[in-house]
Amino acid sequence: MKLVGIEFAPLCVPMHRRYEVLAGAGAFLSFAIGGFLGLFICLYLLFTPLWFLVLLYLAWMYLDRHTCENGGRTSLWVLNWRWWYHLKNYFPVDLDCVPGLALNAKLNYLFCCFPHGVLPVGPFNALASGCNKFHQSYPEFIVKTAVVPQLFLQPFLRELALGMGMISCSANSLNYELSRPEGGHIVTLMPGGAMEVYNVQPGKYKFVVKNRKGFVKVALRNGSPLVPVISFGEIDVLDQIEISGLRKYQEFFRKYLGFVPVIFNGRGFFQYSFGVIPRRKPITTVVGAPIEVSKTENPTNEQVKELHDKFVQALVALFEEYKHKYLLNPEEQQLELQ
Repeated sequence: MKLVGIEFAPLCVPMHRRYEVLAGAGAFLSFAIGGFLGLFICLYLLFTPLWFLVLLYLAWMYLDRHTCENGGRTSLWVLNWRWWYHLKNYFPVDLDCVPGLALNAKLNYLFCCFPHGVLPVGPFNALASGCNKFHQSYPEFIVKTAVVPQLFLQPFLRELALGMGMISCSANSLNYELSRPEGGHIVTLMPGGAMEVYNVQPGKYKFVVKNRKGFVKVALRNGSPLVPVISFGEIDVLDQIEISGLRKYQEFFRKYLGFVPVIFNGRGFFQYSFGVIPRRKPITTVVGAPIEVSKTENPTNEQVKELHDKFVQALVALFEEYKHKYLLNPEEQQLELQ
């Protein structure tokens, strides 16, 4: 039903769809404002009889500061929350793999995921949560999600992130996880990082990868196969609103805080025209074929460039092959690399 240009949700909606909307809103708002909310709670409690709890928690954060660099602290209880099940079904998020995808449980893999999106829900729901087909197909693997280290400085939100299997995306953290001698570890990384958030516009696929070679060095030093991963539909769930003069402030946050504050528009709880909840748009995360990597303790620039070129070629080929399956008007959709 439309009223004064606003499309309202029907009154009779199945309860499971209400749960899914709550799951989508909760996921985005938790990471969009969760850090600020946690800081506000701490500041408020300092002026109450419970002030000592804040000091105890800050002491815990200090003592626990290296956990995100040393493999994290995954909680199977958190990964199997019903929340992720409803979140996966909200869009919905699905998984597709190249035919005959074979992963060696004795190796550790670096999954390089594109695009980043405002908040990358595709890679987590399709690969890392406890309610996805990847976990069912490859139960011998432990999947960790690499995120900006600044996330682990945010009160309370850091505990949720650690429970979800998130680790720092620093070189030391990646080396720790990918050098595990027993193998069977997968790290999902968004090489485009916060820079790729600038490119979030429905229907426009722009990957920041040309000058991103740090992940290639990490793969070479650990002999970890590189796997290109593309989440089709990730950029369609929200519109980014661009305002003149905003970019310089966004750059400040990106450089010093590791994230880009964006003004975005999606839908609301009871209407589909505007709001902070992502839209129901299908997201399919496609896992490409692993690129074998020979372990090289001190890779030269030529070796890094050679592997980087090989990865970019595989990434483009994966996009060109699967855009016909998951994008409307695939012939008009072109991948732009930055």
